[in-house]
Amino acid sequence: MSDVEVTGGDLVLVVIVAVVALAALALGFMFRREVLAAPTGTEKMMTIARAVEEGAGAYLGRQFRTLAVFAAVAFVVLFALPADDATVRIGRSIFFLLGAGFSATVGYLGMSLAVRANVRVAAAAEAAGREPAMKIGFRTGATVGMLTVGLGLLGASVVVIIFQDEAPHVLEGFGFGAALLAMFMRVGGGIFTKAADVGADLVGKVEQNIPEDDPRNAATIADNVGDNVGDCAGMAADLFESYAVTLVAALILGSQALGDKGLVFPLIVPAIGALTAVIGIYLCRPRAGENGLRTINRAFYISAAVGAVGSALAAFLYLPGEWSDLAGASGVAADISPRLLAAGAVVIGVVLAAAILALTGYFTGTEHRPVKDVGLTSLTGAATVILSGLSVGFESAVYTAIVIGAAVFGAALLAGGTTALALFAVSLAGCGLLTTVGVIVAMDTFGPVSDNAQGIAEMSGEVGEAGAQILTELDAVGNTTKAITKGIAIATAVLAASALFASYTQSAFDAFADATGDTEDAILGGFLVFDAKLLVGALLGASVVFLFSGLAINAVGRAAGAVVYEVRRQFREIPGIMEGTGRPEYGRVVDIVTRDSLRELATPGILAILAPVAVGFGLGIGPLAGFLAGAIATGTLMAVFLANSGGAWDNAKKLVEDGHHGGKGSDAHAATVIGDTVGDPFKDTAGPAINPLLKVMNLVSLLIVAAIVNLSYGKHESDWLRILIAVAAALGIAVAVYISKRRPVAIGSSDGEPDAVTSVGDPVSPV
Repeated sequence: MSDVEVTGGDLVLVVIVAVVALAALALGFMFRREVLAAPTGTEKMMTIARAVEEGAGAYLGRQFRTLAVFAAVAFVVLFALPADDATVRIGRSIFFLLGAGFSATVGYLGMSLAVRANVRVAAAAEAAGREPAMKIGFRTGATVGMLTVGLGLLGASVVVIIFQDEAPHVLEGFGFGAALLAMFMRVGGGIFTKAADVGADLVGKVEQNIPEDDPRNAATIADNVGDNVGDCAGMAADLFESYAVTLVAALILGSQALGDKGLVFPLIVPAIGALTAVIGIYLCRPRAGENGLRTINRAFYISAAVGAVGSALAAFLYLPGEWSDLAGASGVAADISPRLLAAGAVVIGVVLAAAILALTGYFTGTEHRPVKDVGLTSLTGAATVILSGLSVGFESAVYTAIVIGAAVFGAALLAGGTTALALFAVSLAGCGLLTTVGVIVAMDTFGPVSDNAQGIAEMSGEVGEAGAQILTELDAVGNTTKAITKGIAIATAVLAASALFASYTQSAFDAFADATGDTEDAILGGFLVFDAKLLVGALLGASVVFLFSGLAINAVGRAAGAVVYEVRRQFREIPGIMEGTGRPEYGRVVDIVTRDSLRELATPGILAILAPVAVGFGLGIGPLAGFLAGAIATGTLMAVFLANSGGAWDNAKKLVEDGHHGGKGSDAHAATVIGDTVGDPFKDTAGPAINPLLKVMNLVSLLIVAAIVNLSYGKHESDWLRILIAVAAALGIAVAVYISKRRPVAIGSSDGEPDAVTSVGDPVSPV
């Protein structure tokens, strides 16, 4: 990397970015006060809301205590990895903890507000109408959105101010901390929420024919808790780490391509996005008779357009017109000016976000043909519902991959064949997408808040028909906004992973040159020439995505099985539940999914961390590059397939519940419920978890590449130590997967019904 220094006016701009970050945090807390100032409804509604709040808080507290062990180990390992000097090594480890802490903070604060906002949305729908209810839900999301952009910008700008030219290396730790915590929160929260949801639906809707949030179902509180620890805390942490990791990649590549300007401009773009997000939040006011989704989409498109124009203006005002005027750049040149390159790449990122929103909305919205077709197949049974939903997922994955690929290719084309600029342009497209993150996070959090509001209304029985209809509409809107944000999170993950992959190759070249003294031509030849190991690496990368998805879905299946048995037991053994005179033991179900989800999250996490270690130390830096490329390509298609098929099944169920094809209680309804239970772990556990998986594997590779090269070439070459590390990593994965597969769910009896159910690893207790 070229030696660059941020001084004078550039340093002032970075300080201004930090001030914008602080202003975003202040706005977040202002929105929080607005939400908490709203009326809370009746005492019965508050009792239900408090149960959800207590369950969510207890789960996250236990999760953070579990993850503290992983963070401590990672801190020590990071400190031991090679670095240019001790300052970088210390800074990288400290900011790893800060990135992890920020990721946890965004998730926790978002969840803590969501579990208090849900009852306020329900109360507003009953007492004040649709607009106030929608405003409270969206302002809750706006709080989380401002926290995301504020903490992400603050962390990155502070690192640049303190570490100057070494900032990109220190930011590797910051991004890794954010990504690691987000992956664990996404997996653990996803297992929790879908185990409770699937268990509640299978026994309540299918077996007992009672509504989704009926208080007679012992899993309803756990289901509502899961919405917050999975869809809210997990996704908030996921989007924060996407924000942080994209900035990390842009700053690494920017310092190579543009010198000191490359360390500053990638911070200016998301700072503009933070300001335009506020515009989008205040524009989100429904017009008379307007569908809520149309309102939210309009706010998104306007804020995105303003962000694109603002970022393009910033490029023309800040960057020079000629490459020769760039101080600290590595001698790059191109036919296009720096201004046009930066402006064009950022606009491509914004357009990508808008395209993903439209594409995902089409495949998962209730008003469009794909979901209507899935709903229509419910007339012929659950099998055809599942087949049609799978078809939607497969088809949408292709179109989404084409759109993302076109954005990557378009950004690279701007560089006119200059590799360093092409890589930086791709990362700038990611920064352009970041300008929409504030509104995107608001859209995502709106989903679980509106879902919980409807649940509280149904469980309390104290919201009238008009209020219930408002909440049903907002819940359907929330389902689509959650699907849309998953699509944009996937696009962000691909752009960030692609930029990190570029950073990995650059670091591999640098480390190779340091170890061998070879020329750049020899490095490129030795690194990129084809051999069988490159193909093996690509296949292994693709297979990790499949194994990771399978582990996550299987974990939901096991935990959901325990929930099913527990809810059945309560219906069978607690007198008066169906009559409404007996009270279910809600805490038993919450405890089951809490313990099971925390135990299940370790195996996917170990796979994500150790797989690049095993491939890199075992096969070398070239096959590890193939591994990352295979994972990115397969992960993109798999994540979109899982998210959109699950979203289509979910909204097909909503379509039937709104009265189509026989409505609630019909055979068509039962078929769509089964489709939805299949789709739940698709769209809310495995699919979203692939996003941080890709970035964790790329960041691990980036962090270990120097160690791999040192043990493979030059004076520190040691094949036996390198192979020993690879074998140990592979054994770690094998043991983790074996233990995961051996975990029991229930013990059967002679009549086929379980005599006892055990949370994974606990002594069996009679029920």
